[in-house]
Amino acid sequence: MMSSRIIDTRTRILDATIHMLEAHAGRGVRMSDIAGESGISRQAVYLHFASRSDLLVAATKYLDEKLDVDGRLAPSRAATSGVERLTLYIEFWGNYIPEIYGVAKALLLAQDSDEAAAVAWQGRMAAMRDGCRAAIEALDGDDTLASGWTPKTATDALWTLLLVPNWEALTVECGWSTKQYVDEIKAIARRSFVNAA
Repeated sequence: MMSSRIIDTRTRILDATIHMLEAHAGRGVRMSDIAGESGISRQAVYLHFASRSDLLVAATKYLDEKLDVDGRLAPSRAATSGVERLTLYIEFWGNYIPEIYGVAKALLLAQDSDEAAAVAWQGRMAAMRDGCRAAIEALDGDDTLASGWTPKTATDALWTLLLVPNWEALTVECGWSTKQYVDEIKAIARRSFVNAA
């Protein structure tokens, strides 16, 4: 009984954190604000999370769990060719960004002045970069990585192509649909990273 209450409290804190990040674009969200939103004391928040950095990192991981990131990545991870892995990874990421955009935007806006937000965002971007690296290494393993690239430079370029501000510019500013974004980025990636032969 006690352990389920602890889990429930932790979940309330994480849900409140995600809500507050989205509502306030990541700015000025203090532990006391999160405590108030979750209906518990500030001390209780600190019993579950030693620091604000720990809480923000946990909130991004919790959001990934809620959205079943591992299940969504399974097709890409099970791909039998580099081209298939690249294509499926871009499909995953392009369809995932709209669901995490509120938290992503909040952390992006806050990271320059908020070390905790920066730590949380850097962790998420490192995980996304790992996905890019796996796709590029699969191409390289198949000998289908386009000439002129090394696995590292191709990973750098793919990661940059998939960054959230680029998605934001194309969908929010230019009005692309999610489908158009996914289709065009897949086409760009194939032309850029896949050997034409």
